Amino acid sequence: MKTNLITPEGYRQLQQEHDHLWHEKRPEITKIVSWAASLGDRSENADYTFNKRLLRQIDRRVRYLRKRLPDLQIVEYSPQQAGKVYFGAWVEIENEQGDIKRFRIVGPDEIYERKDYISIDAPMARALLGKQVDDEFSVRTPEGEKTWFVNSIEYCI
Repeated sequence: MKTNLITPEGYRQLQQEHDHLWHEKRPEITKIVSWAASLGDRSENADYTFNKRLLRQIDRRVRYLRKRLPDLQIVEYSPQQAGKVYFGAWVEIENEQGDIKRFRIVGPDEIYERKDYISIDAPMARALLGKQVDDEFSVRTPEGEKTWFVNSIEYCI
């Protein structure tokens, strides 16, 4: 089950996506479908077939967003979080081989198309929660147990 947490920025992005799809993209595609349908035989009409499929994808995403947005809980930064890893933190970690990773812990709805975000539901994020700079922690991976060290923690305010 997905966590219902989201950052304020993530919520705004989902809301903007919904608004763009509903107020701009859907009316545009609907016009194209209507125009293509007016040409007659729909079975051989590529414009009609393609745009009708696109319209279904838009409608599916809009339905998902309308259902998901009210369920999301926006997590604002709190000064009490300073110095420890919690939701919304930018974290830099390093392993014993010197490999460094930097990412932000966010909700599962925010990670798509971002290489520098991980979900709060990910094992790495779960292992990091509550840690401080210089803390050591372990994460179970398919290759076995991996040990990491926390180098830095930042929050976007």
